[in-house]
Order: sequence, then C-alpha cells, then structure tokens
Amino acid sequence: MSNQLKYKGYIGSIEASVEDNCLFGKLLFIRALVSYEGQTVAQLEAAFREAVEDYLATCQTLGQAPEKPCKGSFNVRVGHDLHLAAALAATQKKVTLNDLTRQALNEFLRHHAADSHPALG
Repeated sequence: MSNQLKYKGYIGSIEASVEDNCLFGKLLFIRALVSYEGQTVAQLEAAFREAVEDYLATCQTLGQAPEKPCKGSFNVRVGHDLHLAAALAATQKKVTLNDLTRQALNEFLRHHAADSHPALG
C-alpha cells in the first residue's frame, strides 16, 4: 500500500489514529480542507473518492472552479547568492531562469524520485 490515494487528479494522505482506531486523511496540495476517514483501507479509499466527488459537486454548486493540486507555479526563496548564480547560469545557457529551474527539478526527480513519480519517466 502506498502512503497516498489518487483519484481524478487529486492526491490524498493516509494517516492512522491509534487512539481512535481509525484511518484518516485529507486532500493534499489544495487550500480547501477536505478530509475523510474509514476503519479499513477499503473504507478509507471509498471515503476519499466520495470526498473528492463532494468537493467537486460543492464547487459546481457554488459556481467556483475547483482548485487543482499544484497549479504549476510556486515561489522559492533561495537567497541572493544562489539566485545570482542561477540567473548567470541561465544567461550562459541562453534559457530563462524558469526553464533552468524546470530542467533542474526534472533532472533531480529523474534520479532521485522516479519510483514515486512515474509520470516523469
């Protein structure tokens, strides 16, 4: 069993509460708090899928677009020296700083997280 659930592009956590003798989780990488729980893994997965469906239905009822996990941009605070070095490297390679950062992340994930990120190939 992995430590995450996936459904319709959403990712959910899997946690255990010894005190309450149950499994629980929440949707990851969105601001809205969407949680679920179950007594077994099968119940937890069903509750996760139901929570995603309820979230999508609620957004539709409210006329709001549902949040997408990891919308595709983020701010990174790297400090002056690293920022300057990266900007210079991007200029030398004749690419944008965004492209250099994207290439560096892809390279890192290819070598260090390929098993957990199969979409990266």
